[in-house]
Amino acid sequence: MIKRLVVLLLLAGIGAIFMSLLLGYTPDNELNLTARYYAEHTAQDIGAANIVTAIIVTYRGLDTLGEVTVLFLTAAIVGLVLAQGRQQNSQRSQRKLPESGELLQTGSLLLTPLILLLGVYVFVNGHLTPGGGFQGGAILASAILLMLLTDPMRHFSHRLISVLESISGLIFITIGVLGIIYAGGFLDNRILPTGSLGQLFSAGVIPIIYSFIGLKVGAEFSSMLVNLSETEGS
Repeated sequence: MIKRLVVLLLLAGIGAIFMSLLLGYTPDNELNLTARYYAEHTAQDIGAANIVTAIIVTYRGLDTLGEVTVLFLTAAIVGLVLAQGRQQNSQRSQRKLPESGELLQTGSLLLTPLILLLGVYVFVNGHLTPGGGFQGGAILASAILLMLLTDPMRHFSHRLISVLESISGLIFITIGVLGIIYAGGFLDNRILPTGSLGQLFSAGVIPIIYSFIGLKVGAEFSSMLVNLSETEGS
């Protein structure tokens, strides 16, 4: 009875907080100073048609570096924990996993190349259309997931995934440092010409940055999927 009363009081308190926030909410009639600068100057300064991309990759490039680092640490921790689990289960007999159906196998052969192509398209065109490196990398990893669903015992090279992730991260950092040397700051995209707004080869080095972010994110997600698959099969 006391526990239920405490829960009800807690819910009532949370509800009162949200109600006060809702009643006191007043929508802004105009953009604040920072948002107005982004809206008015991004296309001219950065050359990217997608303002969100320009903000993520250039204006707050250090935040993006932190997000990629957090994702890398997550993938590394998952791999470490699951590797310990595989060592503990190494003496157990292998379970025979059920085979996938013909429909899934045929669909995988057809869809995997298309998914990979879509992922590349999303992060290469991230400066023009909604999308970018994180979204494109997740799409690439979904192709790996589809192949694992088709054949759970499929082997992927951990070394290859690790090398791809490391090289992509190194190039990402190198481009950021080049922005400090040759442009206005870390990850400044103007180390290359910004080109014509709306064209594929525009926005300076942003398409290159997003391409390597996409490869890095895809490799990190794929690493977690492969580790989970191998643990499931042990």
